[in-house]
Amino acid sequence: MEIRIADNRYALGKSAAHHIAEVLRTVIAEKGHARIVLSTGASQFDTLEALTKEEGIAWECVEMFHLDEYIGLPVTHPASFRKYLQERFVDKVAPLAAVHFVDGTEENIAQLTEELRREPIDLGLIGIGENGHIAFNDPPADFETKEAYIVVNLNETCKQQQLGEGWFASMDDVPKQAVSMTAYQIMQCERIVSCVPYAVKADAVEKTLRSKDVTNLVPATLLKTHPDFILYLDRDSAAGILSV
Repeated sequence: MEIRIADNRYALGKSAAHHIAEVLRTVIAEKGHARIVLSTGASQFDTLEALTKEEGIAWECVEMFHLDEYIGLPVTHPASFRKYLQERFVDKVAPLAAVHFVDGTEENIAQLTEELRREPIDLGLIGIGENGHIAFNDPPADFETKEAYIVVNLNETCKQQQLGEGWFASMDDVPKQAVSMTAYQIMQCERIVSCVPYAVKADAVEKTLRSKDVTNLVPATLLKTHPDFILYLDRDSAAGILSV
């Protein structure tokens, strides 16, 4: 595990994007193509924005997979992660080699699983939630399943985060369930980069890093066992580990 701390969210995004771009350029040079998993949410704004401006990436050789999506939320809804990725990433770098979105149907999950496991994922951009979740694997996360995607119930802290980020008008509007890539599947990525800015993430970051054990009560602790994991923080999200 490597921890990189930037002065602010913008510097974090640029630094992470530069690293991701270097990985993509290297992998494409070696294999002729690259496969990535992208996460969403407010914490990824600056990284994705900076990544779309990186030069020298043969995006037509990049295949993108989607991490998670709410159940029952139309793609036109402002909170739809398909809409998020389409507008903030896909439209800006098109054409891509392929785009694989989660829509929550059984047929979609089966097809995603087949495509996902056809060959290794070169890089996963995996956020960490305010409750320590990775994707929508809220605590206590299922660390046992070997499925690629599962239907999960969102806990109150997770739903409050979605409300606090401005995606929904009220708690009643936040969906109760989502389809999420599993913790197991996330860990199959060849490399994992986690971009975690903002003071609201400081508690989750501190619990993740100070925990001596890997625990499904703080799902992000699992990332520390990955052989190629880089955690990007800003001064706000790193406050709990910089204070001692």
